[in-house]
Order: sequence, then structure tokens, then C-alpha cells
Amino acid sequence: MTLPALFLSHGAPTLLLDDSPARAFLAELGGRLARPRAVLAVSGHWEEAEPAFSGATDTIHDFWGFPEPLYRMAYAAPAAPDLVAEAGAALAAAGFRWTMRPDRGRDHGTWVPLALMYPAADIPVVQLSLLDGAGPDAHLRLGDALRPLRESGVLVVGSGGFTHNLRDLDWRNPDAPEAGWVTEFCDWMHAALIEGRVAELAAYRSLCPHGARSHPTEDHILPLFVALGAGGTGAAVERLHASLQFGALRLDAYAFG
Repeated sequence: MTLPALFLSHGAPTLLLDDSPARAFLAELGGRLARPRAVLAVSGHWEEAEPAFSGATDTIHDFWGFPEPLYRMAYAAPAAPDLVAEAGAALAAAGFRWTMRPDRGRDHGTWVPLALMYPAADIPVVQLSLLDGAGPDAHLRLGDALRPLRESGVLVVGSGGFTHNLRDLDWRNPDAPEAGWVTEFCDWMHAALIEGRVAELAAYRSLCPHGARSHPTEDHILPLFVALGAGGTGAAVERLHASLQFGALRLDAYAFG
């Protein structure tokens, strides 16, 4: 069984509490996919100098100022030491040195979407870090190294945000109309993804309209490149979902392969 690689926009932690199109999409997505034997998640909230795997099952509440019920939520999916060994071997074969973080759990970029997709928390989960200071090309290579895992029933998930400029959000109005610069950025990215223009995507900051404005830092777009790399060269690309919050936060999701 071969599963697609996914890019998911995880939004704010309140995605778990608030009715929205993105929440409804994630809540039904798990049932649309064949059941994975494990999930390997890459979140925009963890970066290391070299690839690092989480070893703990703790739920990390890495956010401040949100409703109190969020801090009581736990997502205690089992660990997957066999997947760490398998993924680590794949990374080593691709020339990556990797490390283990036995005491690190899962941040909200991982557990928020998975709590909606697989609320029973009965599928083993491992989180893999991004590469601190590295750009899209390195994360494409990271994803490509993980691609064989998909053929053995592992769901590779890159969790970030299709846009992530928090300063430009209209926090007073969740239903604010989409800003023109957001539309231009997302339309360009979508066309490049569908048309397989990978080299141009990797240079999105200079080629895509409003690339740097849409991502003042790259942490939330880099999981897209991991998923794209894990999909494989020439893989089918499908946009699974597109929605908007606060006028500038696009919550699009894609499947590769």
C-alpha cells in the first residue's frame, strides 16, 4: 500500500475548537485515506541543525494566550521506534546525518491536524525536525529521502501554512475578504505545483509575487517542500482543500503522489 505525501495547513491551535471549513476538511480527511501503519510528521515549529526524530509521546502546548481548554488537550499516539530506525536508514542512505531527541514530544503543528484526522490516537507517530537555516532545496532532498517510506504504508505529513504572515492578519474579523497579495501568491504557487515547476517553486521568494510577504520566515512553507519531495519526481499533485481566515491566512492542503 502506497500512501500520498500530504501538505496540511494547521492554522492556529483553535482550529480544534472553532467550526471552520479547514476543521471540517481535516476531520474527514483521515477517513478518505487508507489507514497508515504510522505517521511521519514534519512541523513548521521544530528546527534543528540536522534532522532529528522525536522519541516521546508528550503533547507540547507551544502557544500562549489561547483558550484554557487547549492546554488540557493531549494526543498520546504511540511512539514508533521501528519507524525511526527505518526513516533514519533512509536519511543516512541519502547522505544525511541524523539525531534522536528521546525526550521531545509533538508540537501543535503535528498534534492539531492529527487529532482531527485520527482522534482515536491509535496510529503511531514520529515527528521529524526541519533543517535550521536550510531552504527549499534541502527540504526537497529531505523529502525525497523519505519517499520509500510511503510504499510501506507510512503517511508522510508536512504541516505548516500556505501563507503565514501573522502581522498582516485581520485578527478582529475571521471572515475578512482575501487580500489581493494573498490571492496572487497562492494562485502562482498553485499553478507551479500543478505544472510541476519545482525549480521555480524552490525560488519562490524571488519568482512568486509576494513570496517574502507571504512568508516573512520560511518555517511554515518548508514542510510543503518536504511533502513535495516525498511525492517524487513527476508525481500527481492534487489540491485537497483551500480556505481563508483573517483575510490573509490561507489554509490550503495538497497531496503528492
